Amino acid sequence: MPEEYNIEIAQKLAEYETDAAASRRLDLLEITEAVVLALIAVATAWSGYQAAKWDGHQALLYGHASKLRVESSVAAIEGAQQRLLDVVQSNEWIRAHDAKNQQLADAYRDRLSAEYRVAFEAWLKTNPLTNPDAPSGPTAMPEYRNALLEKAAELNKEAAATFTEGTQARAVAESYVRSTVLLATVLFLVAVAQRFKIRSVRRGLLLVASTVMIYALVHVAMFPRL
Repeated sequence: MPEEYNIEIAQKLAEYETDAAASRRLDLLEITEAVVLALIAVATAWSGYQAAKWDGHQALLYGHASKLRVESSVAAIEGAQQRLLDVVQSNEWIRAHDAKNQQLADAYRDRLSAEYRVAFEAWLKTNPLTNPDAPSGPTAMPEYRNALLEKAAELNKEAAATFTEGTQARAVAESYVRSTVLLATVLFLVAVAQRFKIRSVRRGLLLVASTVMIYALVHVAMFPRL
């Protein structure tokens, strides 16, 4: 067999092996791109789903906070009205007492609310009509309580906490939206990479896309979920 023929066969075998290796590398690159695209598609859908759920949760919390504030305002108004009524009746008791009209004084005393009467009785024990150092009125006594005003304060506190929780939910939703944008960027990079015939450029873009993808996926995994 002529030597030239042997050399030609060797060259063709080498070219075949090179083409086969290049084909395997291309197949591997395309498989990697497909895996990245699949991961990104799932992650993007999940991130968008969580962003929507957290937006809804935020709206629910804000609505509940508004409801609590309305209830707090109603309780505060009713409590203030009750306190005003008690103060007016205690003042009328003082006038009736000074006028020696015990029957009228007792009538005003009996009409005091149960909570206010406790403070009123404690206030009378300080001899307020003759003692200049006595508290200015029953509302200044440590025994004074107004359940409606206390309820209003508690509801307002709960409303503030709920509103803060809603603000935190909005921040989580915005974090998911940012991650969705990053994941969309990865999709764009992979799509652009597939347009290049130069494999080094294609691999470089895929590497960048994979890095951004890992960064986004790690952050998505760390976010709270509903």
